[in-house]
Amino acid sequence: MTGRYKIADKTAEITSVYDTVHSLCAAYRTDEKADYAVVTTQADIEYEREKSAREDALAGVPVRQYPDSYLEELAVYRRIAVQMLQYDTVLFHGSVIAVDGIGYLFTAKSGTGKSTHSRLWREYFGDRAVMVNDDKPLLHIADTVTAYGTPYNGKHRLGANIAVPLRAVCILTRGAENSIEPVTAEAAYPFLMQQVYRPADPLAMQKTLALTDRLAVRVCLYRLRCNMDISAARVAYEGMQ
Repeated sequence: MTGRYKIADKTAEITSVYDTVHSLCAAYRTDEKADYAVVTTQADIEYEREKSAREDALAGVPVRQYPDSYLEELAVYRRIAVQMLQYDTVLFHGSVIAVDGIGYLFTAKSGTGKSTHSRLWREYFGDRAVMVNDDKPLLHIADTVTAYGTPYNGKHRLGANIAVPLRAVCILTRGAENSIEPVTAEAAYPFLMQQVYRPADPLAMQKTLALTDRLAVRVCLYRLRCNMDISAARVAYEGMQ
């Protein structure tokens, strides 16, 4: 099956084995001319299966079994991420929320609570807050940084087909009290590199490194120690103004 989808202002023509990915991307469908093509095969699906099994083994958990259609969704986004590098755009693991049209990206180690923190923002700001992408946004990094919603927005499907200027990246850690402080690009860079998608191809990786360097100096960087009280949203927002 083949369809065209406009994601992060570029149109991908996706040809897949299963139709599941086209259902996932339905809100992004377009008739515009394709900027690039993504084609997946059974070999891509098997690659995702083996990669997932290796990660489970390293984590010491039972190997999870996923349907081929889900694994193909992962394969498609992996290929999109590589293609988008040519447009100065990277895939980043984090939760982007916009308040009054300005984006803030929260990133953390898995299980720290970035999605929970984003929920606190939605509760605190009400209609002023809009989820852009709760899991894997695309970031266009030029003189300014733009965060895009994509179909790949986490298990709770929290996101929108919108683009917002990104003001800040905030690294979350848990704490008994809420506090926020700016961090330097040098201090934040190792964590940023953990959270950006890192392709296997050396040339693509070189471009990723350059874009991550640029990201670190184009937005403000913070570290937030937070608990799960709604006051964490206020402390974080005020600290990033």
